[in-house]
Amino acid sequence: MKALRLIFGAVFVAASIGVCAAEQPVSSANGMAVARSNACMGCHAIDRKLVGPSFQQIAEKYKGQPQASVQLEKKVKNGGAGVWGPIPMPSHPRMNDADIKTVVAWVLAGAPEK
Repeated sequence: MKALRLIFGAVFVAASIGVCAAEQPVSSANGMAVARSNACMGCHAIDRKLVGPSFQQIAEKYKGQPQASVQLEKKVKNGGAGVWGPIPMPSHPRMNDADIKTVVAWVLAGAPEK
C-alpha cells in the first residue's frame, strides 16, 4: 500500500510539473529567434507596420479570443489575405509546427523584446 501511494504521489507531482511547464510563457528570445530565422521580420516589425501589421497590432486584434492561437497558426502555415488589407500573407509550409506555435505564442504575448 505504501509503495502504491508513492507511485501515485510521483505521478501526481510529475503531472503537476508538466502542467506548470506547459503554462509558462514562451521565451522572448525564442520567439524573436524563430521570427528572424523564418523571414517573419521581412514583412512584420514588433511595433510598427511594414508590409504587414506589427506584431503588437496582431496581439491587440486577437486579445481575448480563445481560438487566436489556432487561427494564427493556420494563417502562418497556409497564408491568408483580407484581414489586414489587400496584400496577402504568404504561406510557410516548410516551417515546422513547433516553430509556428512558438512564434504565434510570442506574438500573442505582445512580441516582448526581453
